[in-house]
Amino acid sequence: MEEILTVAAVARRIGVAPATLRTWARRYGLGPSDHEAGEHRRYCTDDVAKLTMMRRLIAAGMAPADAADEALSHKGPVKVEKILKQCEVRQDVVSAVIRAANALDRNFVVTLLRKDLDKYGVIDSWQEVIAPVLMAIGEDWEESGKGIEVEHLLSETISGILRERSLGVKKPINGRPVLLASVGEELHCLALHALHAALAESNIECNFMGARTPMEALSTMVTRSAPPAIFLWAQLSKNGDPKFYREIPKVRPAPRVILGGPGWDRDQCLEVQFADDLALACSEIKQAIGA
Repeated sequence: MEEILTVAAVARRIGVAPATLRTWARRYGLGPSDHEAGEHRRYCTDDVAKLTMMRRLIAAGMAPADAADEALSHKGPVKVEKILKQCEVRQDVVSAVIRAANALDRNFVVTLLRKDLDKYGVIDSWQEVIAPVLMAIGEDWEESGKGIEVEHLLSETISGILRERSLGVKKPINGRPVLLASVGEELHCLALHALHAALAESNIECNFMGARTPMEALSTMVTRSAPPAIFLWAQLSKNGDPKFYREIPKVRPAPRVILGGPGWDRDQCLEVQFADDLALACSEIKQAIGA
């Protein structure tokens, strides 16, 4: 039997307020297809598809009236290719991702970001879309105290997309993998995922150690793999301890150590390189491997 949903259930599913659904029904005719006066509103599968189309078109920047016209003429499952044509300007992409994230529309976020990464590459997408989106979502949460679920879902979604792009370096240009790690108790490693994906895009192979890499694991990895470059990330100052590069074993040839993140005290780390953005981190690592 076809699923029939209430106003509240549809609102939760597509990420809008119930009042918005009532407005769309009254103003644009996007209500339940079999609704009768005096009866509770019940939405069928086709109704939900049209409403999903409406919200995504609005998220992509289309005027509500135009989005309604498109949605009313829509039949079958929701396809995003047509919607994505609305997002050719970069700020429009940022806005669309933010709106989709706030609606908990993970699939639309994934499609938007994959399209942008395919067209512009990891570095440009990170600096021009992903980082601005994360900053905006974070600022909204700090100001309102609401939306922590949005931030977590978005971070995990972006991590998954970047991990996809980090796999499959078939012909690496470096003989020994570069080492990437978040040190101490550092849990924030989204930027590290971006670096891994950007290097993979340049056919640079890496050993990715991720969050909370302990000193013992770091030292053992350096001894066993002798990486040409080591990138260490620290978001928080309590994790940016110089011991994480000063106390690693000596190997030959000596690796280039590059630090990233605001957690490091630069006055205490004068003997190593810093990378203040993704492009510079990639450049430093490419120099280390002679690329």
